[in-house]
Amino acid sequence: MNKVVTKDLNLHYRTFHALKDISMAVEENKVTALIGPSGCGKSTFIKTINRMNDLIPFVVVDGLVTLDGIDIYKNFDAAELRKRVGMVFQKPNPFPMTIYDNITYGPKTHGIKKKSHLDEIVEKSLKGAFLWDEVKDRLRKSALSLSGGQQQRLCIARVLSVEPEVMLMDEPTSALDPISTLKIEDLISELKNKYTIIIVTHNMQQAGRISDKTAFFLMGEVIEFDDTEQIFSIPADKRTEDYITGRFG
Repeated sequence: MNKVVTKDLNLHYRTFHALKDISMAVEENKVTALIGPSGCGKSTFIKTINRMNDLIPFVVVDGLVTLDGIDIYKNFDAAELRKRVGMVFQKPNPFPMTIYDNITYGPKTHGIKKKSHLDEIVEKSLKGAFLWDEVKDRLRKSALSLSGGQQQRLCIARVLSVEPEVMLMDEPTSALDPISTLKIEDLISELKNKYTIIIVTHNMQQAGRISDKTAFFLMGEVIEFDDTEQIFSIPADKRTEDYITGRFG
């Protein structure tokens, strides 16, 4: 079943045409990887899915983006959309507050006040991000005291706390060491049982390891979108092959 669908999606920053006629269907409970050289539109694309681009002046979006068949630009309040479509960024960005307060920030914003309920959400979210055992005795300590890899898993737990349906990840491991990277990859493989995940990555091996589908972006266009195995073994387009084999990028 398709969770997120774009049809003839175009985005302009002033005169720059950043996304060109993108039509893609992202399947539910799958990991979809977006690959391609820097500046080709991958991050811009995922930001259209939770309307982060609304926050940038002089951006014009046209075409269709739907979540469960509903037009997100016409029929969604942006705050409600971002509850259903969470985002994890390239650099871990925990709030400068306790681990507990990081996780409860979103639920409190959405009106949950009861302490026992918040305690449950904290435990469930941290367990969901494979972090509970490492931090359960220091929930009242600053989130900034955690290592980089732990901070990124905390940011994933913070997204999980509001029970999204889709998780967008913009190069979530690029600032992390190899061991932390593998932990996040294991976590992503686990999370797809409950969530639809779209991940931007520059790491070809990572895309090959964790994704079900891969889209190759080049200069604002999707050149090829298929099963990951197909893209990496028999790509249909010469440009995809050239990128994957390292001839450019």
